[in-house]
Parts: sequence; structure tokens; C-alpha cells
Amino acid sequence: MFTKRTEKEGTGGGAGTATQRPVVGAGEVAGGRALPAAAGAATVVGSELSIKGNLESRGEVQIDGAIEGDVHAMRIVVGEAARITGNLLADDVVVRGAVAGSIRGKKVTLEAASHVEGDIFHRMLAIERGAFFEGRSRRVEDPAAVPRPS
Repeated sequence: MFTKRTEKEGTGGGAGTATQRPVVGAGEVAGGRALPAAAGAATVVGSELSIKGNLESRGEVQIDGAIEGDVHAMRIVVGEAARITGNLLADDVVVRGAVAGSIRGKKVTLEAASHVEGDIFHRMLAIERGAFFEGRSRRVEDPAAVPRPS
């Protein structure tokens, strides 16, 4: 967020001057150029954030807050404090919190603290001891091709 430049770099402000740069997320435009996505960087929906509407990402999304709407990403991690009312679609879905809606993913993991009420369409499914799951599980070759529930 802050960078230091020396006089040799020509800032004109003297040695050790701190220059603040704007914070720009991966894929956003800065100075008219699209920035590449940072490897391994996840978009985080913090515990104090509540979203009403759909969320789409081309990368990983870590959800710790509340969402009323569908979430579509490459990888979705639902934190223990998260509450989602809507459908999830991703290649890899890890649930530790509460989801009320369908889950469609190639690999779906319900961890011990999870609470899922809805159908799961998957290629691989893992359910840990202690997880709550109320719904139907269906193994399909392409979970993304399954029509979204209304």
C-alpha cells in the first residue's frame, strides 16, 4: 500500500518519502491498464459485510459475511461465521458455515461445522463427521451444466 522511494529514484521529495498508491484489486484497471490477477489471492467478503445480490469472480472467493444471492467463482470457501442464502457454483466448494440453497461443484467438501440445506450436484463429495446436510446429493459429470434451481 505504501512504497518508499529514495532521492536516486527522482521523487524530489527527499530520501525516505512515503508515496501512497491507490489500492486496486486483481483484474481492475489502474492507469488505463488491466492488472493481472495475483496468483493465490482470494477475494474476501469480511464478517462485517452483508451483500444482497449475486457475486461473480474469476478466482477464489472467501466468504465470512452474509450473502443473499448466488455466488459463482472458480473456488468458494464458506467460513464458519458465513451465512449464505442462495446458490453456489464453482469448481471447488468448501463449506464451513451455513448455506441455504443448491451447491454445484466438481469438488464439494462439507466440513464438520457446516450446515447445508439444499441439493448438491457434484463430481466428488466429502462430508466430514458433524456436518449437517439436508437435501439431495447427485453425482453428475458436469455440475455446471445442471440447470440452476428457481
